[in-house]
Amino acid sequence: MNKPSFVEAFRLWARLGFVNFGGPAAQIAMMHRMVVDERRWIGETRFLHALNFCTLLPGPEAQQLATYIGWLLHRTWGGIVAGSMFILPGYACIMALSWLYAVHGEVPAVAALFYGLQCAILAIVFQAVVRIGTRALKNAAMVTLAALAFVALFFLHIPFPVVVIAAGLTGFFGHRMAPDLFRGSGHGGGKGDGAADRILDDGADHLTPSASHAIRVALIGTTLWLGPVVLLWSVFGWQSTWTQLGVFFSEMAVVTFGGAYAVLAYVAQEAVNHYAWVTPEEMLSGLALAETTPGPLILVVQFVGFLAGYRDPGTLDPSLAGFLAATLVVWVTFVPSFLWILVGAPYVERLRGLPQLDAALTAITAAIVGVILNLAVWFALHVIFADVKFVDAGWLTLPRPNFSTLDPAALVLALASAVALFRFKRGMVETLAASAILGMAWKLLA
Repeated sequence: MNKPSFVEAFRLWARLGFVNFGGPAAQIAMMHRMVVDERRWIGETRFLHALNFCTLLPGPEAQQLATYIGWLLHRTWGGIVAGSMFILPGYACIMALSWLYAVHGEVPAVAALFYGLQCAILAIVFQAVVRIGTRALKNAAMVTLAALAFVALFFLHIPFPVVVIAAGLTGFFGHRMAPDLFRGSGHGGGKGDGAADRILDDGADHLTPSASHAIRVALIGTTLWLGPVVLLWSVFGWQSTWTQLGVFFSEMAVVTFGGAYAVLAYVAQEAVNHYAWVTPEEMLSGLALAETTPGPLILVVQFVGFLAGYRDPGTLDPSLAGFLAATLVVWVTFVPSFLWILVGAPYVERLRGLPQLDAALTAITAAIVGVILNLAVWFALHVIFADVKFVDAGWLTLPRPNFSTLDPAALVLALASAVALFRFKRGMVETLAASAILGMAWKLLA
């Protein structure tokens, strides 16, 4: 098997961009089948090495894995093309649906459609808690980390980055005292015989770490990433919605460990409670759009950016302002993902050689279960009750739902979606579609 041409690789990444539904687990499995099993462009061991590296990084691991493999096969431009094609189809879909929601969201049929989607999304988030928890909570120490993360976020309102960093440090130093408690699952795999593995054996120059290359890429990437934010800050000031979008999502890009659901807990609470860019119901609607379109699930941030720009357009047309704001959010969210790979990929083997880093990732993954549970409970309160307040009770913050505002139909739809997912093992898209149809029927008839 020869190394694929750039055109062959482009065709594969373009195809993957249009069919990569189902979240990171499904996307990684799809990529493995296309690149390892069917075409053997890269071997099993090399694929797992790259995946391990990407899970250590902030950002969407599936998109970063595509960038890594593209870089491995065709250097910098190969990585840029692979990572971009993973995003662009979903970006186009979310942009169109965000406009539809912003302009026609008050139309009864559209509102009814999103009502049903929100209920199914609640069940999907709880499914993520169970799925990740089953894999990550392997002993009492991991369960404790998950519980502490949930309490820290839900009751104490400790910032998400602090929780992630604390979990990572716990695993890093805990490995020295009790290595068995913080041992990662590890991966197997044979030697691998893909074309990319033979390239590595031959010592291709772009796979050799180079400080000068890393510095050059870091400078260019950082300028592309933060340059627009600095420009917005200097022109419009700190209080501008544009500046705050750029700064917030730039910060998010460096603390998004643990996958999209973990990130969404942080984004949802900040975008709703602090910045008031969207309501809890709109955040669920955005998540529903991201779940049912191709691309990384974190593209839900594009929906948040569109609504924020649409509602505070300044002198621009609202739709144009929404488009520009959404594009800004996607830019500052994903440019760092390219940067981490293009700078760090040559050092991947060195990173994997440190057991302390594996232990830190194991601890973070355990804490992420608590983070996602926080997101699930927060969503559940806002879906099932029309009125929820959070009150301070000493050093705790406690939810106080108004039980007279309980929505029985939303509760029934959410439970039915959970039964479909857990008991009957129905697919995510199928469950979302059924809930959307039932929710629309109920709302329109009622």
